[in-house]
Amino acid sequence: IGHPEIFPLLLTAKTQEIFNCQPDEDVTEENRFKCIKKEDIIQDLKTRAKTSDFHPLKKVILEYPGEELLLVFDPDFQYGQNFYIVASEEAKENLLKSFATAQEREETEEENREETLEVHKPWVSLGSEKEVEEESVKERDTKIKYKISRVRRKFGAPITFTDRNASDEKDSYAECTAYKDDTFSIKMLERDVGVQIVPKLRETSTQTKWTYPKNASTQYCPRELSDEAKAENLSSEMLKQFLTAVHVRMEIALQQNEIMNVFFDDWKALAEDQEEDKPDVYLKAYQSFTDVQYLKNRTISCVRWHPTIYGIIALSAREQPLHEEQVSISDKSLLHQSVILLLSFFDPICLQLVLKAPEDIYCFQFSPSDPNIIAGGCVDGQVVLWDISKHEEKLLSAKPVADEIIDLSEDEPRAAEVTKSSTEPPLVRHCAASSIPYSHTRTATDVHWLPCNSEDNQKGGTSENRDENYLQLVTCSLDCSVLFWHIPSIEHREQFLFEKIKQEKRSHMPLDVPDADEELDLSWKPLIKINLRERDTNTEYGPTRISLRELQYRYKPPGKAKSLSALRTPTKEKPYTEMSASSSKNLEVLENISTDFFVGKEDGEVVYFMWKKRIDTHSAKPVSQKHSQKYALHTETINTLQKSPFFKDIFLSIGGQKFAIWKEGLTNGPILQSSCSAGRYTAGQWSLTRPGVFFIGRDNGNIDIWDLLKKTHEPSHFQNISKSIITFISPSSASAEQHFLAVSDNLGVLHILEICHTLCHPSSNEHAKILDYFEREVKYL
Repeated sequence: IGHPEIFPLLLTAKTQEIFNCQPDEDVTEENRFKCIKKEDIIQDLKTRAKTSDFHPLKKVILEYPGEELLLVFDPDFQYGQNFYIVASEEAKENLLKSFATAQEREETEEENREETLEVHKPWVSLGSEKEVEEESVKERDTKIKYKISRVRRKFGAPITFTDRNASDEKDSYAECTAYKDDTFSIKMLERDVGVQIVPKLRETSTQTKWTYPKNASTQYCPRELSDEAKAENLSSEMLKQFLTAVHVRMEIALQQNEIMNVFFDDWKALAEDQEEDKPDVYLKAYQSFTDVQYLKNRTISCVRWHPTIYGIIALSAREQPLHEEQVSISDKSLLHQSVILLLSFFDPICLQLVLKAPEDIYCFQFSPSDPNIIAGGCVDGQVVLWDISKHEEKLLSAKPVADEIIDLSEDEPRAAEVTKSSTEPPLVRHCAASSIPYSHTRTATDVHWLPCNSEDNQKGGTSENRDENYLQLVTCSLDCSVLFWHIPSIEHREQFLFEKIKQEKRSHMPLDVPDADEELDLSWKPLIKINLRERDTNTEYGPTRISLRELQYRYKPPGKAKSLSALRTPTKEKPYTEMSASSSKNLEVLENISTDFFVGKEDGEVVYFMWKKRIDTHSAKPVSQKHSQKYALHTETINTLQKSPFFKDIFLSIGGQKFAIWKEGLTNGPILQSSCSAGRYTAGQWSLTRPGVFFIGRDNGNIDIWDLLKKTHEPSHFQNISKSIITFISPSSASAEQHFLAVSDNLGVLHILEICHTLCHPSSNEHAKILDYFEREVKYL
């Protein structure tokens, strides 16, 4: 900002109370300055160690030459936090002098204002008194007189009042209508009127939109050979040889009545005779999971299938909103542990892995290039990484349980409540965690692995960089920020894990023992931050979901270019490509970077951002350009914003009582939007095998199945799964024979459903038909 001696600082309520610098009490907008003794701050650092709010500026405070530091209240967040510290005596004196000078100037101006007497000038007539005199009320010379008389015999006569309905008698109701009296008619000589130009009027009409055209009848003719081709085939020698070879076997088969079509499906023929409005069960209950220790009184926040190992599924849980209001914050740590559970529906009795987390996990994702790496976003804004490569053999060796355990009735799901067994599951600590000062300040609501594309500086083309992906992870939060991360190196992750274990052991040691590794830097910071606040219009975009198409970036030409053969040499020891760089200090400087992405907000708006950041050629400073276009379609928080797995420019958004399908680049609005439903939509996912099918979860525990080839105005089928709110949906197509749908609810239960054959296998030319439908909708817009 141009002031190297100023350091922004975030002070919590507890620290404000300790140092007597509470806003609107000890410090105000008029009196923002507070001098704090250097000894008190050092004592606070010794007492609270890293939990002290002054710990990020420990080095600055220790090197400060004076005895008192100047703490300034910053209510407008000019420097990014609510307070900032002045780290030099010269700047401290200048700020105090400027404050004293401003106060003296205000007092002087106030005194001059009081001394200045208001001078009253004589009134000069401009003709207004004539208008006032004309409008004033004057008495007439001849006054109007009224005479009211009554018959003498009615004077003093007794009067009796009774109740009577006016509708019973005809003449009981008297109406005094207005009439024009010529005596008091005034001729209007002048009239003040206002004239305003109105926009051009246009007459329009509306009619029901025919969004799904359907043929009423179809006429066709079979394809036949020409007469010349028929004569040629009948006279060919190959046909004569074939008939001579098979006529004996054909004659025997006809005599024994053994002729049949071996490819004819009898069960399918029976299903075609049934009515289309009454199909079989589309989602068949397969298994259900819950856990008394980790999932009691908690809601499942995220569910993901393992990308490569069949039958392994991971889930995270967080506190239920109603439960959080009843339990105090100090007691929460005693009630639960923040973990990610890895289960196998082949062995539902035992947990496979338990990933320990610093806080409750709101969302997480497996890495597509290395499934042993898992990235998660915490409710406090931190981003955490786990490495489960050491436990890969355990996950691969998960075997099905005995037949007598899983052989239940067909009508009931195979439920298995995961309890503590004799052998505890392995506990995996996180191998990297983002530094709190550089993390999100609110809940990390979404996390995605990036399909990065790096532009070649020499050829100018675009090629996918598979060996040195620096920007690999993106997260968003309600604090109006989008962060891009690189993955720390293996050495960095191992050192972090070693320090984490040592820190847990050190927590039981006395406080007087010195910290030998205090200067070791194991912080993990984001490489790029996109601020979604618009200061000009004071608009905040707090994303709950984000969906990126791709990331385009270009690096500055290095001094010595590496050979492509050296970069792309495969490693034989590891099954996956190493995704990490050595450290953030060795990364090359980005010359420009750009991306387009959709964002779902907390208030239901869908915003499309076009963001680009480049290095200015004149000032050599990064310049950020951001264009946005928002659509107010949903009325509640966006809970799903997902790109279609079959069309790279088609997105699905779900929130409140509506869902919508968007096309990237189309600014007129969604190509398809639903009408308001009776309940709320709480989760949704595209089908992984059919382009026109997606699943939507509701607050009443139902799953709506939408098939755009059948219906576009209502779901083709719905099925009740749970008695509680559906919180997350995750499909799996790891096996070609069985397709599963994982559905979680607000009660901490995970339901595994087997998807029927109709919803798994696409019909003929379904991709082309859905694409044609989307193109027609675009033309209508």
